[in-house]
Amino acid sequence: MAETNKIRIQYYRSAIATPVKHKLVVKGLGFTRLNQIVEREDSGAIRGMVKKIPHLVRILEQ
Repeated sequence: MAETNKIRIQYYRSAIATPVKHKLVVKGLGFTRLNQIVEREDSGAIRGMVKKIPHLVRILEQ
């Protein structure tokens, strides 16, 4: 079984005053709380979601 690469993402800025689409991306990444760190598959879809909201999330080094 091939091991998939993982990416760790931290939600560090609030999405309160952002457009609805940005809030949906945050929710789609699985964030529920501020400063939460999630681990997701390192795919083009996830990278694209992070690229849409770089002012709200950061990628943590492995």
